[in-house]
Amino acid sequence: MTSRRSFLKTAGALTAGVAAVGTAATGCAVKDPTASNATGQDNGAERVRGFDRGLLDAVATAVLPASLGEPGIRTATNGFVTWADGYEPVAEEMHGYGYADIRYLPADPSPAWRAQLTALELLAHKHGATGFAAMSVAQRQELLGAVLRDQRGDRLPTPLDANHVAIALLAHWSSGPDAWDAALGARVSPGVCRTLGDATRKPLPVITTEPKA
Repeated sequence: MTSRRSFLKTAGALTAGVAAVGTAATGCAVKDPTASNATGQDNGAERVRGFDRGLLDAVATAVLPASLGEPGIRTATNGFVTWADGYEPVAEEMHGYGYADIRYLPADPSPAWRAQLTALELLAHKHGATGFAAMSVAQRQELLGAVLRDQRGDRLPTPLDANHVAIALLAHWSSGPDAWDAALGARVSPGVCRTLGDATRKPLPVITTEPKA
């Protein structure tokens, strides 16, 4: 069976080199231009939103760090669903400093991600399981490892560039402040505003929840 540690290493070399892109809410209410229509325009297109949460939660417990605990994994998954449901495809990007040309965001990746969840369910049945969520965490990791074996790269992509829902979920969490806090073992919360009085204060430690044996 593939262990959680070896699976995470295979699925994207964890968070090596991943920059925070503001996918989580910040104290300054800085809006992520990839989270919704950056210009406020209504494209009028009907979109299917939402995911099969039973399947998505089963993926989440297989790819997200167990140290987050059940509440942390649920919060991370909820954040991913909120971001994906709020994404406006082909919206005009915010204009960056130094360029005047109009750029647009990619198409909606969610339909492909929903199809991949369905494929995982079908694949689980082909392996003799009653469903993907019914498999043990180790079995889910082994199945995902086989599905993702052709993935290349030494770091996680941005969520929008992820070509599989498992990687997108992990990349979304990894690009937020909670991942940085978990990696450093302290609540540094990059991208979150602090008062000047807190600027020189030592960050509080992160209390992790170890899974029961």
